[in-house]
Amino acid sequence: MSTWDREADAFLGCTAAFDDAQAVIFGAPLDATTSYRPGTRQASRVMRAESYSIETYSPYQDLDLADFAVCDSGDLDLPFGNPARALDLIEERSRAILAAGKLPLMIGGEHLVTLGAVRAAARVFPDLHMIHLDAHADLRDSYQDEKLSHATVMRRCWELLGDGRIHQFGIRSGEREEIAWAKTHVRTRFFDLEGLGDTVRQLAGRPVYLTIDLDVLDPAVFPGTGTPEAGGLSFTDLLGAIRLAGSLNIVACDLNELSPPLDPSGIATATALKTMRELLLAVLSGRTRRL
Repeated sequence: MSTWDREADAFLGCTAAFDDAQAVIFGAPLDATTSYRPGTRQASRVMRAESYSIETYSPYQDLDLADFAVCDSGDLDLPFGNPARALDLIEERSRAILAAGKLPLMIGGEHLVTLGAVRAAARVFPDLHMIHLDAHADLRDSYQDEKLSHATVMRRCWELLGDGRIHQFGIRSGEREEIAWAKTHVRTRFFDLEGLGDTVRQLAGRPVYLTIDLDVLDPAVFPGTGTPEAGGLSFTDLLGAIRLAGSLNIVACDLNELSPPLDPSGIATATALKTMRELLLAVLSGRTRRL
C-alpha cells in the first residue's frame, strides 16, 4: 500500500482508510481464460481513471457516496497464465476484508474471479446463497478441457454451495447439456428478471453473494464486453434489480466483464461506472438500515 495514492487513484469518493471503511473495493485484473475477446484485466484501472466523469450523488436513489465510508484498496497483483494461483490471491484478499467485518466489492476481470471471492464468503457463511445476473449460464463442467474458466465459474461455485443456492437471472446463452443440468441443481430465470422479487423475499435474512456480469445488459447498452449476447436487459432493468437485491444481507459482491479495449466510444465504461455507484449505494444503504 506504500505506493497507493488513495486520493489520486481511488474510485470516485472511495478514499476512506481501511480501518474506517464500511466497504472495501479491490480489483482482480484477470482475463487468462477468456475464450473470445480478452481485455477485462484493464477494467478496474480504467474505471478508476474515468470515475471522475460522474457524480457521487445518485438521483435514482437520492443517496451520495460521500455519506458512506468506502476504501479502494487497489488491484491485486495476479499472475498471468495461472488462474488457480490468482483465485487463491482473490480468496485471501476477500477473506481479510470479511474478517475485518467489512463488505468486499471486487471489480473484475473475467467472471472466473468470482470463484475466489465466493470461496472466502462460503467459509464465513456456510449457508451462503448467490444471486447471479448474467447473459451466460456459466455452468459447464469444463471448457476447452479446463475446469477453471469463465464458462465454468458457476459450476465451481455450485460445488461449494450445493443445490438450490444459486439464483440466476437474465440468462440467454448456454449449451443444451448445461441448461438441462441447471434444471435440477440451480434456479435459472431465462431472458429477464421475473421472479427476482420472490427470490428476494425467500432469501430475507440469509447471507447472499451478488455477482453481476455486465454482459447481462443488451449490447446496445453495453457493447464493450468479451462475449456480447443480443437481447439483454436495459440499464434501468439492471438498476431495479440492484436496488431490489440491495435490501438483502449482501455479504460480498462483484462487478465484472467490462473490456475497455472493446469500448472505443466509452459507452460501456460509462455504464459500468454508474452501475458501480448504484451497487455500492444500494448495498451500503441496505446494510445501514439493518443495523
